[in-house]
Amino acid sequence: MKISRDIWEPGFGTIFTWFAMDKLGRVAVMDNNCWGWLPNALLSIDDFESLLDELNEYKWEESEKFINYPPNKRGQTILDLYSSLVHRNTKSRKEIEDWVNAKQPKELSEINLPSRKGFFVYHGIEGSVEGEDYPVGYDGKTKMGDYFRYLMPTVYASIEDFPEEIRHGIAVSDTVDFTNDRLLDNDKINEYFPRMYKK
Repeated sequence: MKISRDIWEPGFGTIFTWFAMDKLGRVAVMDNNCWGWLPNALLSIDDFESLLDELNEYKWEESEKFINYPPNKRGQTILDLYSSLVHRNTKSRKEIEDWVNAKQPKELSEINLPSRKGFFVYHGIEGSVEGEDYPVGYDGKTKMGDYFRYLMPTVYASIEDFPEEIRHGIAVSDTVDFTNDRLLDNDKINEYFPRMYKK
């Protein structure tokens, strides 16, 4: 069955991690944190959830089907914006940066996806009510569901880092530049990512 935006809506308890490619071919991991919209192009794929499962298993090097993984990029993870809600007990940005850097030598985790895999990481603004969460370091207006750039790589992943069989699960933009776009308006997600990757 095909699910469209007319049927599916983001809501509490439903978290999807999807993948996007910008106009320069760089790849981001997009965590909707319950409230971010998914592109209609992705929702229109039959059983898109299983496809996302395959992509995420591959991302974590846990796939039983695709066992050849790209080598470690050996880059760095750079903290950009961060959730005021998730880090509400943190006293300073430096404290979070130190935490990010301390995570680098350990096992594969979200914190070292940029340094090892070359992915940008975006998070949807979450919360139980509007305004409870916001991206620290961003001066503009935001709302729940907007995607903010959380972590950045210094060496970039590309579509070539994925098996051909699952590349069609990556949403593609002709306008977004992950190196410049720190915030993606949730209401414009279909404008940013109107299509899925095709060979």
